[in-house]
Amino acid sequence: MIFDPPARSNIDHAPKQAVYQTLYNAESCILDEFTLQENRQLVSEDGNVLISRPVEPGKICWLHSIGINDSELLKQILAPYRIHDLVIEDILNNKQRPKIEEYPEYLFIAARVFQYNGPKLQSDPVFIIIGQNFVLTFQSRPLGLFTEIRSRFADNRQHIRNKSIAYLAYLFIDRLVDDYFITLEQYNTRAETIDKTLFKNDEDTNTLLLRIHSLKRDAVRLRRTLIPLREVINALMRGDYSMFDNDLRLYIRDAYDHMLQLVESLEASRDMVWGMMDVHLSFQSNRLNQQMRLLTVITVIFMPLTLLTGIYGMNFDNMPELHWHYGYFILLGVMATIIISLLVFFNRRKWL
Repeated sequence: MIFDPPARSNIDHAPKQAVYQTLYNAESCILDEFTLQENRQLVSEDGNVLISRPVEPGKICWLHSIGINDSELLKQILAPYRIHDLVIEDILNNKQRPKIEEYPEYLFIAARVFQYNGPKLQSDPVFIIIGQNFVLTFQSRPLGLFTEIRSRFADNRQHIRNKSIAYLAYLFIDRLVDDYFITLEQYNTRAETIDKTLFKNDEDTNTLLLRIHSLKRDAVRLRRTLIPLREVINALMRGDYSMFDNDLRLYIRDAYDHMLQLVESLEASRDMVWGMMDVHLSFQSNRLNQQMRLLTVITVIFMPLTLLTGIYGMNFDNMPELHWHYGYFILLGVMATIIISLLVFFNRRKWL
């Protein structure tokens, strides 16, 4: 079965700093978008201000924060959810590695996604807080990751509003895993492109080496994130956290299978890139040997000619064969015979 991961949504017109609130139950759903104003308030298009208050009974709140990197503003937004200061500190840390931590009233998951921006592999942290009736997600910039999930709430596709809070958290985790398939496909495309140019002479050697080395660094970065993220999903699948019951673990197991597929694919791609480095260096060494062999052949051909011209170029009156009438032509014939003999010899030895 061919797995076709969903692409990210278009973010050309997305605000750099915004909070998206999805407040829903089985019967209704309210979608609001709040953008950060100069007065440090989050205001919707209707002029409503985002007010931090506890979630209404019987409803589930999903609060999606993008680009809100001010600690005081984050504390103000998260005050009703009683989020620990250490969690807020991790959210503000763009270098946080993937992990999962359990607090008395919620789970905190730190993850990371990658995307190629031209030749550079760019990474972005994604954080998820899962409570009893709320889910909080955080991104440092617009990515278009969860837009499709939000639209599913508006349409109530597959009765998503009837699902539990843990199922909503699974959707986010599964979306992060799926996004890695896109990144790995981009990585493999770049690797295959370089592999096709290994034995061509139309690209500068140093440039090709830099491209291969860049792919090696990208593989290290991807692996450094995939392995901890795999352990996070493995912990959820094992049932270490009571929020994810047995029925939901079947979905988590599917996400874990995808993670194993990603890690195995990355390992194979990394081995191919490392092999490309060895093949390229061997090819360059072989080409250098051929060039040195050609230069050696040319040197060997001209050495006896240089000897003859050196001997007959000495300024002596009494010298054998000096006054022969055909001496010059005989010498040219000897030199031509030497050249032809050497070329035949090198050709038989397959040095040419």
